[in-house]
Amino acid sequence: MITRIQKLQEYGQSVWYDNISRDLINNGSFNKLIEIGVVGLTSNPTIFEKAIGAGSAYDDQIRELVKGDKNAEEIFTELAIQDIRNVADLFRPIYEKTNGTDGFVSIEVSPLLAHDQEATLVEARRFYEILARPNIMIKVPATPEGVPAVEALIGEGINVNVTLIFSLQAYQDVARAYIRGLQKLAASGKKPLDRVASVASFFVSRVDVLVDDLLEKKIAATDDAAEKAELESLLGKSAIANSKLAYEKFKEIFSEAEFEELRQKNAHPQRVLWASTSTKNPKYRDILYAEELVGPETVDTMPPQTVDAFNDHGEVASTLDIGYQEAHQIIARLGKVGISIDQVTDQLLAEGVEKFADSFNQLLAGVEKKRQKLVDELQQVGKL
Repeated sequence: MITRIQKLQEYGQSVWYDNISRDLINNGSFNKLIEIGVVGLTSNPTIFEKAIGAGSAYDDQIRELVKGDKNAEEIFTELAIQDIRNVADLFRPIYEKTNGTDGFVSIEVSPLLAHDQEATLVEARRFYEILARPNIMIKVPATPEGVPAVEALIGEGINVNVTLIFSLQAYQDVARAYIRGLQKLAASGKKPLDRVASVASFFVSRVDVLVDDLLEKKIAATDDAAEKAELESLLGKSAIANSKLAYEKFKEIFSEAEFEELRQKNAHPQRVLWASTSTKNPKYRDILYAEELVGPETVDTMPPQTVDAFNDHGEVASTLDIGYQEAHQIIARLGKVGISIDQVTDQLLAEGVEKFADSFNQLLAGVEKKRQKLVDELQQVGKL
């Protein structure tokens, strides 16, 4: 029987899993996910923080790395590389079967480098070389410094997952950077264009979280019934509207002559990847965003609870190719009530970079704590 996750593929959408841990690798969970239709994986510092901090699955490798006098960041890098490499091998048959469309596994450059273009390039190249798998994607943030790095990496034939995209302008900048990178790759002849891929990770639910908060404050501050009704009618609408407008731009950019020339050379379009699609507000349907953003040449990276919920009761239908006029109207109406979507998305990018950096620092602190504990144990038994 076909699963709901598999059925999404009939509408041109792939589901990637937004989670990783060594326990999931060791207990066969990823094989089960592949069976129900998951065809890729993404990771980030927050995910690794939870994975490494819980239980003892990483302790044996950390002990060996401690003996080699590795510091916390070096230890984390080794742990992450082993996990990413092992999961990439699990998904490799999907990569081959789909001719390089799916089967990708993403690893993120340090969030501490989000505003350092050269350091981002150095780390991205290092990860890609060390992992040495064709189905690895390097995650680079869509900061002003990250976007030029995307162009450079694509030009070198390195797969890139561009993360933390919130605004339409940032999305367009990322898509154009991808196309310029492909043009450089085509000119160099370094690698066939169909052997490089990229996704543009457009964040969804966080937009509603911030906009709804701003709307709620305005609702509480007014006694005008008509104004209150207008504000209330906008609750829970901004994230999907913003996302649909990004998809509208995707269709526009990747149907232009500039990309068509590359398509004739077998280049893949840079698919839009919906990130942060778990529903944060309990008042909304638990798979609201997953259901409302289904369309061709897209990816939805779902956290565990969203995969389970969607596969249980998701309604699968083509929903992305409708509602563009309404989406434009919603953004315009937000502006009329004093909420600038540009200010919202600028704030979310800054907060996103900060949150990932905080998670990375917490991750390193957790690794250091575990490292020191294991150092003490090894010293006590005379093995260090």
